[in-house]
Amino acid sequence: MTDIREPHPVPLATGLHGHGLALRPWDPESAADVDAWLRGHLDPEFQRWNTPLRTIVDTASARESLEVKAADMAAGVAMAFCVTDAADGTILGQIAVNAIEHLFSHAVVGYWVLPEARGRHVATRSLLLASRWAFDEVGLHRLELGHALGHGGSCRVAERCGFRYEGTLRGAMWEAGRRDAFRDVHRHGRLRTDPEPEAP
Repeated sequence: MTDIREPHPVPLATGLHGHGLALRPWDPESAADVDAWLRGHLDPEFQRWNTPLRTIVDTASARESLEVKAADMAAGVAMAFCVTDAADGTILGQIAVNAIEHLFSHAVVGYWVLPEARGRHVATRSLLLASRWAFDEVGLHRLELGHALGHGGSCRVAERCGFRYEGTLRGAMWEAGRRDAFRDVHRHGRLRTDPEPEAP
């Protein structure tokens, strides 16, 4: 008899393609990847809405963070994709499938886009790709997406990608730049059985 608690390796996603994008794993040994990761985390708009678990302030801390992401991927608990332009490989942002839980068949998605790539539906297109991978390749039943209350842009991305608004969670994430104060979160969810949204 199979023990449903046994670890389930996550399929290695060396590259996902579609909607004009190419998604690949981040490379801690790549100077370009480390620089993009650092710029993404130092961006004031990112910092307004997010307080990462790990403080990223320089090249060393950015590389260390990417090494942790690689270890999480190897352990089958998360997959962080570097979002690039399919035509020329320019790094545009990131999309991640985090906290992969095989027993209850769900995970949490998160994303950010570099300032110069905004306004091009990068988050929407990458979330559609990563969601399809999570459903079809990992075999998950449910994906969850949470964003700080008031983050209208992220709310619109969620809705365009078929993540239905499911309610407001009180005090469910840190305030910007703090770990001693909390703010409310909009929770969205999408099931494998939900209709596939159209790409912009």
